[in-house]
Amino acid sequence: MVWVCKAYRELSTDELYALLKLRQRVFVVEQNCPYLDLDDKDQRARHLWHAPPGAEMAAYLRYFGPGELYAEASLGRVVTAPERRRDGLGRALLREGLARIEADFGRCPVRIGAQAYLERFYASFGFERSGPDYVEDGIPHLTMTRPG
Repeated sequence: MVWVCKAYRELSTDELYALLKLRQRVFVVEQNCPYLDLDDKDQRARHLWHAPPGAEMAAYLRYFGPGELYAEASLGRVVTAPERRRDGLGRALLREGLARIEADFGRCPVRIGAQAYLERFYASFGFERSGPDYVEDGIPHLTMTRPG
């Protein structure tokens, strides 16, 4: 499986368009959640994705080093295209994202703001609850941290 990882300034306009399209398709349209996805954090993130040859982007996440958003490294905007769910791509994406964080910043704690229904998924990667439940954009979330 081929993964692409780029800093914001390295993204082509077509790549930026494709990642924003996937995020909007799932987080805004599918989840029926109007929110401002453009949060002024993309410019500081590393962007990781998989797009099969000749096909649209199928999976994406962004990540940050320790001290960039939180004391810990962090990742977010984890998304898999609906037609690619249940085939292991989401797990492959998270494994690759965690590997990239470790390669770029060394073994360190990683923090996420997870949608609550995905707690078991993230727990299977070693993430543990590290804060109270909260609602973000009308969707239940929880803070989880993976020890370094």
